[in-house]
Amino acid sequence: MQGNTDPHPMTAKADHMTVGFTFSGRLEPQGFIAFAEHRAARLSLGLTIAACDHDRCRLTLSGPEALIDAFEMAVSLGPYDSIVLDVSRFQTDEDLPAKAAS
Repeated sequence: MQGNTDPHPMTAKADHMTVGFTFSGRLEPQGFIAFAEHRAARLSLGLTIAACDHDRCRLTLSGPEALIDAFEMAVSLGPYDSIVLDVSRFQTDEDLPAKAAS
């Protein structure tokens, strides 16, 4: 009998998506970015930081939806030196249908 050799059976066939987030609150930018990068790497998600300051951090993630949701929860609880007060998702250009040529 052959076993399942897929190291991530729950995510192997999951739809990949790209989601933008804005985390707002009282943030320590260096610590927040390091925390987000570490969590994204642990979850094997693609991460792009667009901007991050003491009030908000705007970023884009790509990967399976369930793992993006896990990232959102982990980063909402945040690093010890930041307090996340609000999280909003936004649509990215990759989610938009291609424009027809005129």
